[in-house]
Formats: sequence, C-alpha cells, structure tokens
Amino acid sequence: MHVDLDAFYAAVEQREHPELMGKPVVVGADPKQGKGRGVVMTVSYEGRKFGIKSAMPISKAYRLCPTAVFTPPNFPLYTAASESIMRILRSYSDKFEQVSIDEAFIDVSNKFGNSRRGEIESFAAAIKKEILEKEHLSCSIGVASNKLVAKMASDFKKPAGLTIVEPGKEKEFLSPLPARKLIGVGEKTEAVLTGMGINTIGELATLPADFLQKEFGKYGLYLHEAANGIDNSEVEENYEIKSINRNFTFEEDTKDEQLIFAAIGEMLEDAHNALSTNNFCCRTVGVRVRFEDFETHTKEKTLNEAITDSSTTKSVAKKLLQPFLSDRRKIRQVGIRLAHLEEVDKKQKMVSEYFHQ
Repeated sequence: MHVDLDAFYAAVEQREHPELMGKPVVVGADPKQGKGRGVVMTVSYEGRKFGIKSAMPISKAYRLCPTAVFTPPNFPLYTAASESIMRILRSYSDKFEQVSIDEAFIDVSNKFGNSRRGEIESFAAAIKKEILEKEHLSCSIGVASNKLVAKMASDFKKPAGLTIVEPGKEKEFLSPLPARKLIGVGEKTEAVLTGMGINTIGELATLPADFLQKEFGKYGLYLHEAANGIDNSEVEENYEIKSINRNFTFEEDTKDEQLIFAAIGEMLEDAHNALSTNNFCCRTVGVRVRFEDFETHTKEKTLNEAITDSSTTKSVAKKLLQPFLSDRRKIRQVGIRLAHLEEVDKKQKMVSEYFHQ
C-alpha cells in the first residue's frame, strides 16, 4: 500500500486555520511582500482549479490566482502532523517505509495473502478513518503487487481516494494512462515519446527494451519495465536515520538561479526541522542536480564540526551548486542531503566533559 496525504502542507494550514477552508491556499513565499521568487511547495485543491501546481514559480501562481491565500511554510507544524500519521501507519504493518514527510509504503502481504478485495478495502478504510479522526487530514491509498503501481494507484483518485490494482492487472491499469503519468517521465521525455507516436503507457509498453535502451540509455530499461508494471524493489524499513534527503522537481526545466536557490533553501529548512525534531546535528552537506536530459550529479562537503544552523548549510549548498549552474542545460530536479549525523546531546556532553577535565 502507498499512502499519500492529500495536499499535505495546505491541508494542515486549513486544519489549523478553519477560515481558510474552501479557499485556494498556496504554501510558499508571499508575492505581495516582495518575495515572489520562491516556488509553490503545496497548493490546496481549491487552488489547483486555477491551474496552480506544486513546484511552480510563486509569481506564476499569483498571476493565475491573485486572490489566493499565500502562506509561508510552517515546518515544525507539518513535521508534528507527519510523525503522528507515520506512527499510525507503522502500527498497521511490520514492514514500513517512509518516503517523504507526506507519503509512505506499508507491506501488508503477510496480513492478507490471497484475501478478498473487500477485506483489503476495509483495512484501507480503517487507515483512512484513523488518520482523519486523529489528525483531521485526508489521504489517498493505492494498493498493488509492487511499489511503483501502488504509488501510481494512490494518485489515481484524489483526494481521499482508494484504488486497488489486483495482481496480474498491473498492465491493464497502466495501459490507458498518458505516458506523462508514468513515474520518471518528464516534459522532455514526453516530447520524445510523442515524436515516436507514443501517447499512452500501454503504447510505451509495446516498445522493445533494447530499442528504448538505444534511445534513452539505462533510463530506457526503466521505462520498459515500469510501463509493463514491473518493479522488484522492496519496502525497506529504516531502523535508524543515517541521513536526511529532500528532492524537488520543477514544474518546468529551469536555469533560473533564484528559483533554484529558493527550492534548495526551502528543502534545507524542512531538513533542519527534521534534524531538530530528532535532536541531531550534521557534518556533511550535499546537493543533487538532475539536468533536463536526466543526467544526475551529486556534490558534498564535510565540515570540520557538526552544525545545527540552516544558514551555514544554505551557504555551503549554494557554493556546491555553482558549478552546475554554469552548465548550458536546464535543471529538472534539485536535491539536498544532510549526513554524518550526530546526537546534539552527545556532542554537548563531550564538550562539557572536555572543559571540566
């Protein structure tokens, strides 16, 4: 099962501020306060009716809907809600994998096996009900025989949806969907596929793997398997936090440095809040850049001592990004990584012991 919270940041804002219910809410910088160079982190479903999307420049969102409520992100609030929901999800399965602040996989194979569809529907309904009653937030759930199809199923009927793809019907479910809906297919890949006369996932599935590899390299093999509903990755339980990672895919490939830095800054604020919540500091800062042709690069810097302040990590990340910004290609996705984590209390204890020797 893939559980995806609906318009999470915006939904939490509406929960905390009932006067925002039914209104288009955009979580991101306020364009009316001279901060219109940021990106939309999340938009409520009311805002999506105006064409506003996540990862869209704030300035564009404002043009589409000037009457929308623009609110800065409140990461401590979102993290608290997420942690409560993740505890709920963990209680439903022995095998749990949190993917991001607002989505997770749970493997319930051992609970159901070849159970009837009705039993699975009741189980999923119980999850949705508990999250709604305890956190007053809705989620959408996709159920399938593998992670890729489950994730796509959770997006099939939003908000508050439930989609079950029975074993053996993966291709049947995927086939009529637009090729762009396949996870990993962006604007540029879609354009290439359209040029080949490929418009649906089903049409993509008919192309031989060797042909796609010739056209797209290793990415072509992924396209072939994904279009055919094949995914052998397992739900991986993370028993300890080794690093904190965040990724952000832009609505359109870009070379706008201010937009890129804004996305990096917002991810780092989110990551630092996760550090604080778990009482960690970090020594390594990393950035990840995926260009329009899907070529991906990472760069990291390990500091002399562990830090907790976001201003330092933002400065380091900005320097790490500079070489990539001079590339002629546009950027599709950026990511950050905070690693070599240390417990703050442990570090403070070591400092205290040193000065009292």
